[in-house]
Amino acid sequence: MQTTVSMKKVLVGSNAMQRVMAFGALIGLFVVFSLASPNFLQFDNIVGILLATAVNGVLALGVTFVIITGGIDLSIGTVMTFAAVMTGVFITNWQLPVPLGVLGGLAAGALCGFVNGVVIAKLNIPSFIATLGMLNVAKGLALVISDLRPIYFNDTPAFNQLTMGSLLGAIIPGFDIPNAVLILFGAAIIASAVLSKTILGRYTFALGSNEEATRLSGVKVDNWKIAIYTVTGLFSGLAGVMIASRLNSAQPALGQGYELDAIAAAVIGGTSLSGGQGSILGTIIGAFIISTLTNGLRILSVPQEWQTVITGGIVILAVYLDIIRRRK
Repeated sequence: MQTTVSMKKVLVGSNAMQRVMAFGALIGLFVVFSLASPNFLQFDNIVGILLATAVNGVLALGVTFVIITGGIDLSIGTVMTFAAVMTGVFITNWQLPVPLGVLGGLAAGALCGFVNGVVIAKLNIPSFIATLGMLNVAKGLALVISDLRPIYFNDTPAFNQLTMGSLLGAIIPGFDIPNAVLILFGAAIIASAVLSKTILGRYTFALGSNEEATRLSGVKVDNWKIAIYTVTGLFSGLAGVMIASRLNSAQPALGQGYELDAIAAAVIGGTSLSGGQGSILGTIIGAFIISTLTNGLRILSVPQEWQTVITGGIVILAVYLDIIRRRK
């Protein structure tokens, strides 16, 4: 018993140190880019970083749950696109009220996550293969349903204001932070509460730590695994609604590649690909690291291809540090 308690203390301390290191890296990026370019700390640029983090951050929140279980979800990017297209179908094509269209987009994402969970839990197909298949299914459905054309929301300006309006700006003049940023932090608070305060969160960590032991203790592992993938799909649906609102259109060819940035954000923030460890705070910090790095490199006129190389190198470094941390 004492050994178990000691192990838990070590893991908690290790996770906290990982978050501190990630936050320190974020502060370091701000300092470096601020010294390199006087334009970096301008208010408009900071708002741009926040806005760029919003969609990727929401996707990263969802995939954090799956990675903690020791699984992976490669479909979140195209599921986001599918949810955006379905939102367009509900609001523009079917002329439904905006709230119903938003709920429909969320439901579309949750449905894809549910299917992923059933395929993985009930058919025993590895999460990598199952979600790779869903990546193509969601991508294809988005193209078929939209007839290969964007769906615009020109007749519903309230939908665009959902993310691009500024509630804070209306309260505090001049403080025009887009609503998308508020949605991101609101989603992060909810995700953190679910992960740390609910039975779903406890079983998420249990599955990642030792799935077989969890099964032998009487827990219906398959049902909880389905629930976890459904939650991930729900966050992908939210990201789809957000990106459709931000662009004021549902772009059926958009989405593939977003999953890589989301997974990278979770890993950089300390979520272990081996399962059993991770936090919402760390994921948010990781998402801000990626968007800050991309923004800073763009301001310094670093070519797009080198931005991708640098981001990939950072992900490899984050995984390597996680391996070293686990060995210790």
